Amino acid sequence: MKGAISIVTSRGLVTIPSTLRKKFGLRKGTRVSMIEDGTRIILQPLTREYIRSLRGSLKRKPSALKYLFESRKHDRAL
Repeated sequence: MKGAISIVTSRGLVTIPSTLRKKFGLRKGTRVSMIEDGTRIILQPLTREYIRSLRGSLKRKPSALKYLFESRKHDRAL
C-alpha cells in the first residue's frame, strides 16, 4: 500500500495529493464518506462507479422489502 502525507489545517482541512485525486477521479464537488475503522479513517469517494459496485450487495433471503411488508401486516393484525 502506497502512502502520502498531508497536514490538517486549523480549520480541519486536508489536501489530497493530485496523484491520488487523478487516480480516484476526485474533482471539485465529489462527495466522500469517512469511515472510522479502529484507529484508521477511511476516505471513500462516492462516485458513480462506487455506487454501481454496491448493486446487489445487500441481496439476501428474506429481502428487506418482504420483511417490511410482513412486519406491517403483523402490526396491523395486533
